[in-house]
Amino acid sequence: MSFESAGKKVGSLAVNYIRLYIGLIFLSVFTYFTRGQLFPIDASGHTWTWLFLSGIVGFAIGDLLLFQAFVIVGARISMLIMSLVPPITALISYFFMGEVLTTREIFAMFITVLGISLVVLERGEKSGQVKFSYPISGILFAFGGAVDQAVGLIFSKYGMGDYSTFAATQIRVIAGIAGFTVIFFFMNRWGRVFSALKNKSAMKRITLGSFFGPFLGVSMSLLAVQHTMAGIASTIMAIVPILIIPPAVIIFKEKVSDKELIGAIIAVLGVTIYFTH
Repeated sequence: MSFESAGKKVGSLAVNYIRLYIGLIFLSVFTYFTRGQLFPIDASGHTWTWLFLSGIVGFAIGDLLLFQAFVIVGARISMLIMSLVPPITALISYFFMGEVLTTREIFAMFITVLGISLVVLERGEKSGQVKFSYPISGILFAFGGAVDQAVGLIFSKYGMGDYSTFAATQIRVIAGIAGFTVIFFFMNRWGRVFSALKNKSAMKRITLGSFFGPFLGVSMSLLAVQHTMAGIASTIMAIVPILIIPPAVIIFKEKVSDKELIGAIIAVLGVTIYFTH
């Protein structure tokens, strides 16, 4: 929500680029006091290779595709397609790492994705963004973003092993910065970045989002995949559209439809199934 607010002021690409630098600062300070190192110089070559690839795929390429999908088909439809990340992650994880979901876990994943889809579709219809047909290019961009996010998560788990998740996130963020620097060089968007840096209101929001996003959020997502199967972790992390509802109602006074509430209940039920026997 912080990034969305800042993006409306200075543009999403500038926000995405700046957030990585601020996130890296938070991570470096944290690892300095907890590990005695500003940067992950103790990581092995295997760890650096796979986490760097994960950062390029997930942070740079994936986000670029997703932002383009926002432009073509809108945020709501893009979010709906992104709800495919859990099953895509589970499928790739099965072939790449041999992780097998049980029938109960597959059922839980289906229920959770169904709930998310109900919420996103309803919110999209209310904002006039859902139609009966969409440009195939936008659908492909969004699907590409979903696949990249899934691949990035798998690469992270494979490369990280039992290495520090916060240090691992540092490597991913460094890779994201490198990837976006190349993208900005070819797109020549530096002017927007410099303008964003001068916008105090936007920078406050970017800083807040960077603390809860690249610093805490991404690090904890790696902690999740480190201790459970990637498909399960990605499903639980996919309930963002559900978690957005309470602050949207309380802070922004948005109205929630019955279908959204039903979708939220279904999604939470799906996550609950994972932990009940």
